[in-house]
Amino acid sequence: MPAARLLDEALDTARLIAAESIPIRMMLKESVNRAFEVGLAEGVRCERRVFHAAFATHDRREGMAAFIAKREARFEDR
Repeated sequence: MPAARLLDEALDTARLIAAESIPIRMMLKESVNRAFEVGLAEGVRCERRVFHAAFATHDRREGMAAFIAKREARFEDR
């Protein structure tokens, strides 16, 4: 990718991420940050806990329903 397109691509990616569920984004960020602080085994355990916690969210249900219905998800950030 040419350097001139780098900022546009970064902003496009940021917009895609910002459109997702806030609680899920927070969980993902926690997992990524934790991975830099601990070893592989502890990082995988943390990721597993966060993954299971994500399944308890309303937005996870909406995301899966939207995927099955082939439509855009309407996240409520809960």
